[in-house]
Amino acid sequence: MALHQKLFSLKKTDADVANTDHQRLMPIVYACMSMAKTKTGALIVLERNVTLENYENTGDIIDAAVNSRLIENIFFKNSPLHDGAMIISNDRIKAAGCILPVSHDTDIPRALGLRHRSALGISQATDAVAIVVSEETGNISLAYRGNLDVKLSNTDLEQKLSTLMA
Repeated sequence: MALHQKLFSLKKTDADVANTDHQRLMPIVYACMSMAKTKTGALIVLERNVTLENYENTGDIIDAAVNSRLIENIFFKNSPLHDGAMIISNDRIKAAGCILPVSHDTDIPRALGLRHRSALGISQATDAVAIVVSEETGNISLAYRGNLDVKLSNTDLEQKLSTLMA
């Protein structure tokens, strides 16, 4: 094989990158879908460019590969870590049971609880993406840059994550 052909075969295409993003995000989407069906509350924060290490240190360090069953087990009602936030960085579940800053915006609907306020708070303080599964309604919401998208479908969640985490 010629050198040019070897280099060409090693170059990733846009489809390869999209497939990789899809594979790494789908365990999170599947876990959220499952927890929404059972109305299991969850708050998952995905690190982007701004480090979340200070927030990781407020919880229990896990440092495990991302998989949907582990995410669901951490947020299971009787789990000691279910009340705090889970932080995912570099395709690893870094910590769970983490404490996040709470948004003090007055225009947040009263029907939204502390998880939503914390998701907004971390999205205002950093460039992180925060996903909330409501234990009251089973609705999935996503916070980014101080904006909260509520009642997302599974497809909407997948598309937004793919765009924001690319």
